[in-house]
Amino acid sequence: MNTKLSPRLSEIVKALPFYEGIRVLEIGCGPGALARELATRIGGGHILAIDRSSKAIQLAIKNSQEEIISGRLSFRHVRVEDFELEADEPLYDIAFAVRVGALDGRHPQLAQLSLPRIAKALTRQGRLFIDGGNPLKEVFLDRYRS
Repeated sequence: MNTKLSPRLSEIVKALPFYEGIRVLEIGCGPGALARELATRIGGGHILAIDRSSKAIQLAIKNSQEEIISGRLSFRHVRVEDFELEADEPLYDIAFAVRVGALDGRHPQLAQLSLPRIAKALTRQGRLFIDGGNPLKEVFLDRYRS
């Protein structure tokens, strides 16, 4: 399904540092439009898109069958503050979040629960980007890494 992205989301896509084979964690994917667009840009990579809303995940899965079947995209219903890698799930190279209250300053108590979980899901060089910059800003995770 080809969904036209808003100019803002298009700018975010352009700003993310993608490369062939990258593993991406999208936090707060909503109905999955951004994840579907990114799946066309990662070659043999993979995107795991998560959201706290079961309704959003159901819609994302319904509208993303081609990308899911290709192995480039998967979805998981989970709150970021509860997120954990599954057994034998490889680490991710980058994570990003757009309009996620647990990471954009609206819910600082959730950020304190979420950031260590994100850091644990990323490679040692893994990076986290959130909206609020021009168009993104990086959240440094060094203090959350063990």
